[in-house]
Amino acid sequence: MASCEREATGSGLKPLDVDEFRATAHRMVDFIADYYRDIETFPVRSQVKPGYLKQLLPETAPEDPEGLDDVLTDVQCNIIPGLTHWQSPNFFAYFPSNSSTAGFLGEMLSGGLNVNGFSWINSPAATELEVIVLDWLGKLLKLPEEFLSSGEGGGVIQGTASEAVLVSILAAKNHVLEMSLKKGLSKWSILSTLTVYTSDQAHSSVEKACTIAGIDPQNLRVLPANGSTNYALPPEIFSKALADDVAAGLLPFFLCATVGTTSSTAVDPILALGTIAKEYGLWFHVDAAYAGSACICPEYRHHLDGVELADSFSMNAHKWLLTNFECAALWVKNSNLLVTALSTQAEYLRNKASEMRMVVDFKDWQIPLGRRFRSLKLWMILRLYGASGLRAYIRNHIEIAKHLEDLIRADDRFEILAPRTFALVCFRLKPLVGDLDNGYRSNAELQEAVNSSGSIFFTHTVLSGVYTLRIAVGAPLTEMRHVDKAWEVIKEHAESLQLKR
Repeated sequence: MASCEREATGSGLKPLDVDEFRATAHRMVDFIADYYRDIETFPVRSQVKPGYLKQLLPETAPEDPEGLDDVLTDVQCNIIPGLTHWQSPNFFAYFPSNSSTAGFLGEMLSGGLNVNGFSWINSPAATELEVIVLDWLGKLLKLPEEFLSSGEGGGVIQGTASEAVLVSILAAKNHVLEMSLKKGLSKWSILSTLTVYTSDQAHSSVEKACTIAGIDPQNLRVLPANGSTNYALPPEIFSKALADDVAAGLLPFFLCATVGTTSSTAVDPILALGTIAKEYGLWFHVDAAYAGSACICPEYRHHLDGVELADSFSMNAHKWLLTNFECAALWVKNSNLLVTALSTQAEYLRNKASEMRMVVDFKDWQIPLGRRFRSLKLWMILRLYGASGLRAYIRNHIEIAKHLEDLIRADDRFEILAPRTFALVCFRLKPLVGDLDNGYRSNAELQEAVNSSGSIFFTHTVLSGVYTLRIAVGAPLTEMRHVDKAWEVIKEHAESLQLKR
């Protein structure tokens, strides 16, 4: 990449000159390509201290224009050192946030066309392509026909799975209130009784969604799951909680189950939970943000058995389907319930096509009004890689994770702490005899020592009170050799720490 020496090159860009755009865009593509070429030379986790950037940049914006070279020099010298490199092949933290050539091209095209497709009339192609592409992806996942646009349901791209669970809760809440009002019940008497259910392994976005939706915090049931069920939510615990709450005069209305939990990729028993939810009339949401991508592979599709009982289903294409952030797909069985809860009809938004209900207006399927042309990148992913290419990509990561799992099992100093279902491996360094905190401190120190080295970056969770190291394989550039290197780094630091004790 370029030198950090600055030269005065300011001339000022025109707002949008075609020739100037062509030249500068080529330079930007070269800069990004060089970044990916050199990405393994950077520490994976940023090594900077809080507040570092304020010391490097001016206190005020420039009065006169600067040149692109000056800006790119600052990016290389000041911004890149402050990045944690999510696309590094040595990034194993959290879950992956994918990128690809096709995804980047889709982002370029979306940014270049720069339409705001909140309603059909604003850019018919933006709406109609999204409908088609979400049907394509739904069919790859073998979702029931009710989730496709041919029926009363359909798919929509949200920013994240957090938004997907929020709009689902809002739709469910609005629906149960409407039904209660029809029975002559008071809205205010109902609000304080609305109750939500999920597992203690579910994503924290469920709790945040309840806060935003105005659900009484005391009415969020975070039900326990443990190692006896491989951290899946036991149906009998859910059933008992429902019965107890109904007996106490509460109104259960929403269940969120997970396919591929963040901590350990546990898979809740969708069929059993869905059956119970339907008996009590709950809205049933399935969050497959991470593992949904794997379910386009026939050998993993069984993890979605029972999805036909769900009212809504979501997965993040930006996690593991080569789609640049952000792109969360949400499908609902009855789109009218979503629209009823979220629709706005300001005079300045009215138009003939919408009022005649001839079209879909995705502004009524989401929280904000404006929306980017995100379906372009998913469309390009599906076309330029094809279903077979995406399946091969996912299977390769799972094989790499299985290889790592085998390496860990072969070392008596370490142990696996949860089943590897997809491409996440949960493990720890076994505590030494007499360790008073069951390995909590030693594993936290190991993790920090490895991450501080910059060689790799991985994160942790706590399972049944045990500090658990987790390595998620899923970065687009990760190969078997990177996992081999990561394992060697972890072993070296583990040996060094144990020698000090």
